[in-house]
Amino acid sequence: MKPLNTITTEHLEVQALYQIAQLIGSALDLDKALAEILRVLHETLRMERATLVLPNMTGTSLAIRTSYGLTSKEAQKGVYGLDEGVIGKIFSSCQPFVVPDIHKDPLFLNRTGARKNLSKQEISFIGVPVTLMEKPVGVLTADRLFGPEISFEEDIRFLTVVAVLIAQFLNLHQAIVKKEKHLIEENISLKQELRNKYSHRNIIGQCKAMQEVFRDIEKVAPSRATTLILGDSGTGKELVARAIHVASPRQDKPFIKVNCAAIPETLLESELLGHEKGAFTGAHATKKGRFELASSGTLFLDEIGELPLHLQAKLLRVLQEQSFERLGGTHTINVDVRIIAATNRSLVKAVEEKSFREDLFYRLNVVPINLPSLRNRIEDVPLLLDHFLRESVKTHGKKTTFSREAIHFLLQYHWPGNVRELQNLVERLVIMAEGTVISLEEMPSYMAASREKDPLPPPEPKPQSMAAIHTIAPRRNRSGKPLEEIERREIEAALLRHGWVRARAARELGLTQRQIGYKIKKYSIRPPEYLQ
Repeated sequence: MKPLNTITTEHLEVQALYQIAQLIGSALDLDKALAEILRVLHETLRMERATLVLPNMTGTSLAIRTSYGLTSKEAQKGVYGLDEGVIGKIFSSCQPFVVPDIHKDPLFLNRTGARKNLSKQEISFIGVPVTLMEKPVGVLTADRLFGPEISFEEDIRFLTVVAVLIAQFLNLHQAIVKKEKHLIEENISLKQELRNKYSHRNIIGQCKAMQEVFRDIEKVAPSRATTLILGDSGTGKELVARAIHVASPRQDKPFIKVNCAAIPETLLESELLGHEKGAFTGAHATKKGRFELASSGTLFLDEIGELPLHLQAKLLRVLQEQSFERLGGTHTINVDVRIIAATNRSLVKAVEEKSFREDLFYRLNVVPINLPSLRNRIEDVPLLLDHFLRESVKTHGKKTTFSREAIHFLLQYHWPGNVRELQNLVERLVIMAEGTVISLEEMPSYMAASREKDPLPPPEPKPQSMAAIHTIAPRRNRSGKPLEEIERREIEAALLRHGWVRARAARELGLTQRQIGYKIKKYSIRPPEYLQ
């Protein structure tokens, strides 16, 4: 039968180890976790003093990382060489060490001075190595834990178990720090990728209308002005909104999107402003709204024209005061949010019909940006076609191009779904293509039927000869562009419109095939990759 004091000691040991194991969840805050471990040893086993010594950042010396029973000034003095004194001996040998009486052992340096005011009674000191993968990573020391009736071997055994747990804390913390560092680097990389992807320089378009859009983005982005993006569905309103955010001082802050038409009316207020716990049936916890999540960043309100009238008044108040209360709450929340709204509806007409508040319209329409439909920028179709073809070929691992007849057909189509329709069509054709060239026969039947029913409006008149180009050149040259640059662009545009069929482009420009061939060679004009 075990003595009563042994049973009590074992019980205390188990209790201490259990409490230490409960601290595993706080490994992210390493210093707090280590301090708590030493506190548990004190409160459970009446330990008076203890230290955990770890290598410094350079690994050239050992220093007290956390302690119990020492003042901060005393702990700061606890710095040792890698093989200096008792601490250095334990660390270098990876073996526990006992000093039965610190007053009689020359290896005990008492560098902290924590025991200088104690009486001359015997004070025992115990240290054990903290190891990971059989390599020393620290030293755990304590004054004797148990009374003289318990052997030093028992002290060493228990401290060794605690050291194993501390080693796991250190290992877990290192893994968390490494993972956190990786996530931070990945986050920075993704943000940079988003900046590159959503920069207006990556929005494709060379037509005059798109150049005006790019200028508007550059002008409005540095400000915090509310911006209203207008355009048909599929014209790229969200892309422009993100480009404004990426080019703004808020680029490192959140970009939060809300589709006002996709969220049920009964939930829209809660989505925008958030709600308190118990605000309505099913509100089991407090939830932040999109305004709160977008604080210091940008909130993109897509399809703003679909916002119900009763919410328009609340939105107007938030825009004006930059403050609100969550649904079911009384506490006023202040936010700093830049608003970008978008719609494919005519808000002017909606105001006239009393379905949209006039005051909200003027609050949103501070800086309007109009996106042209694809049918009104048909000269950009070849560029968009080339871009989406590159993306689809890369994604699906296929080597596919378009025939000239297919390109000519696509240039004559009126694109009711705008850029989004073109993007989806290219991906579909690449996936379904059986050969390496997508022919005219592979075009969807609905496109031909739609084109016959609603043909594309005739293009703006083009010069009928190179003489005509030179006739208008002096007037256009006031912009500062050289005459040769104007001529080169006219030839390239004509070639793009006709799918790079030289004969057709030459007829439009009033040139012979020989003349246009000479001009192409002179200006080093090359067809896009998908035609090569």
